[in-house]
Amino acid sequence: MAETIIEIEQLTKVFYTDEIETHALSGVHMQIQRGEYVAMSGPSGCGKSTLLSIIGLLDTPTNGRYQLNGNEVANLNFSDRSRIRNQEIGFIFQSFNLIGDLTVAENVELPLTYRSGMPVAERKKRVQESLERVNMAHRMRHYPAQLSGGQQQRVAVARALAGSPSILLADEPTGNLDSKNGEAVMSLLKELHDEGATICMVTHDPRFAAHAERQIHLFDGKVVAEGELSHLMAEV
Repeated sequence: MAETIIEIEQLTKVFYTDEIETHALSGVHMQIQRGEYVAMSGPSGCGKSTLLSIIGLLDTPTNGRYQLNGNEVANLNFSDRSRIRNQEIGFIFQSFNLIGDLTVAENVELPLTYRSGMPVAERKKRVQESLERVNMAHRMRHYPAQLSGGQQQRVAVARALAGSPSILLADEPTGNLDSKNGEAVMSLLKELHDEGATICMVTHDPRFAAHAERQIHLFDGKVVAEGELSHLMAEV
């Protein structure tokens, strides 16, 4: 039986600005199994990035229930959330989020330095292995400004992988790339999924959403369609 790694029930998120209420998410229900590759898609402003931020413990819901790896997220304190983000979740962002005055190797190693008790030798080993996995070990002494956009995103993937996370969260990972580099990053994510990684990706591009084995479509903060690609296409 498949193991549920993410379980969300009746999740809502409301943003308050002055006297205005913006309902970003309205009663979202979803599950993701270990080893799944899921794409969340929909038009701009539909709530997909907000949902990914909540899944990644970067934001909190207004109401609803969220379990991650069997842990009730609402019961976690600040230090527990930080630990889980660091040890169990790998983030891949549209804007890469690399630090310009750190080398490629230092960027990949940085999240590992916050893990108490991890020896320096283990950190270096993980950096080397993750950069080799994305074919960027030969650039480990370079700085982000010396890399192309596609290369920077590969480094960002290596940084996410170095921590051996339970799940990879990718927010528009091809958004700042041309089509060739975008396809290269998608191929890399597919390879990682084939090796057993659990991936949850936000994308507005149906070409890239089609790489996932299951799609979740959001509109106005609600899940309006969900299923395997072939099933969704049959409904159109």
